[in-house]
Amino acid sequence: MLSSFFDSVLELVIRTSTDLPPDVRAAMKTALDAEPSGTQSAQALRIIAQNIDMASAVEGAICQDTGMPTFEVNVPIGANQIWMRQQIREAVADATRRGILRPNSVDSITGRNSGTNLGPGTPIIHFDQWERDDIEIKLLLKGGGCENVNAQYSLPCELPNLGRADRSLEGVRKCILHAVWNAQGQGCSPGAVGVCVGGDRTSGYLHAKEQLFRSLDAVNPDQRLAELESSIMKTVNSLRVGTMGFGGEVTLIGCKIGALNRLPASFFVSVAYDCWAFRRLGIRLDARDGAIREWLYRDPSTPVIPMIDQEGFTRTGREIRLHTPLTREDIHTLHVGDVVLLSGPLFTGRDAVHAHLMKHDPPVDLRGAALYHCGPVVAKEGEAWKVTAAGPTTSIREEPYQAEILRRYGVRAVIGKGGMGARTLEGLKESGAVYLNAVGGAAQFYARCIERVEGVFLMEFGTPEAMWHLHVRDFPSVVTMDAHGRSLHQDVREESAGRLAALGSSV
Repeated sequence: MLSSFFDSVLELVIRTSTDLPPDVRAAMKTALDAEPSGTQSAQALRIIAQNIDMASAVEGAICQDTGMPTFEVNVPIGANQIWMRQQIREAVADATRRGILRPNSVDSITGRNSGTNLGPGTPIIHFDQWERDDIEIKLLLKGGGCENVNAQYSLPCELPNLGRADRSLEGVRKCILHAVWNAQGQGCSPGAVGVCVGGDRTSGYLHAKEQLFRSLDAVNPDQRLAELESSIMKTVNSLRVGTMGFGGEVTLIGCKIGALNRLPASFFVSVAYDCWAFRRLGIRLDARDGAIREWLYRDPSTPVIPMIDQEGFTRTGREIRLHTPLTREDIHTLHVGDVVLLSGPLFTGRDAVHAHLMKHDPPVDLRGAALYHCGPVVAKEGEAWKVTAAGPTTSIREEPYQAEILRRYGVRAVIGKGGMGARTLEGLKESGAVYLNAVGGAAQFYARCIERVEGVFLMEFGTPEAMWHLHVRDFPSVVTMDAHGRSLHQDVREESAGRLAALGSSV
């Protein structure tokens, strides 16, 4: 019975997590070529390009957030879907044990991490039958940062900077523009969006996500939607949100739109945002043994062309070298736009750690420390740990806690992606601290900056949420919020809001 099915699914998971498909590579190469050299977005894109090459070379996770595995499976009539579902689940668990997937399945009531990526609702597996004699499996790995900036609109509605969006394709256009603008750098731009016009609230989100299974270079068979997709791609980059929300030429690399019938009383527009680490692949299997007959989105016989022919991060000599623990004097020399190379001890802390620190003292002395918003992928080597992927997570989730943690424990630097809000900005100024923006998704690039793991605390939260004590060397990041009250994120948001208003008024 399909003796090769498990191995085929496991190979699909490995390839999807570690190797971007050619259409996404081509779109990112276009973005890299479009950004003038010397800008913060250009530097970020070069790091992204190097990270893409690194991941495929070492078969490591492109981004440490390997996301929610979503499988779409087409099977012949009579196929045993119960057995296939179990095999897919076992392949996901095996890929997690190998460090290809980060353990991401968390009990919503207790907060306990299953450690295997298995649990109620995970992974997501959709089956459908077709009148063919082969099996097709597509996989999308969509991370939490981009999932959190998904959006759903009920038309007609009023949109900030855009005015009224009516029940029309022009109203749909406004919704898409608003969703991309609102995501800023929190969804790891430049990203892609899948959109559903119509349906109900549930089917709309599902159909929007299904649009992400389309190739970026595919033309919509519905001429009306093809024209809307083209219109969005011709105009949306003029928002100049740019890579990581730094400002720049490319904000979106793809827009794919589908439509479902709706109730007369409802008109939903659902937007599924995906990051630049657009991990989506597929396979067709022989129904007799489950062996891979064909890859979708990629041709294994075609050599992969490197994204970049040199190191992504090129030093100019203007970088500021800092070593932890940091002093208030160190911080006050920094200003928005400065590039920092950080060395020394570094502590990770994300959602569970921040909530914990509001009620308990930290397990380590955080005075002068740098706190990294990161949930790494780690592997046990004997008695020691090794970090195999370690990019930043979206920082805005810690906004309710960050200022208080700065004040209580003397943290001097917060590292993450996407920036933080007014409360944290005021906290940085009050406490003499700084926010450093690392490049979202660049998990292999930043893993190379980690010399060793010194220890781990709060392991009861699971490996992504534990507090890891790392020692780093020349960890690069950009000051985007300083101790003088300045925020690049606020500046870009305000400037792009004006451009959004202009796009909304154009026909």
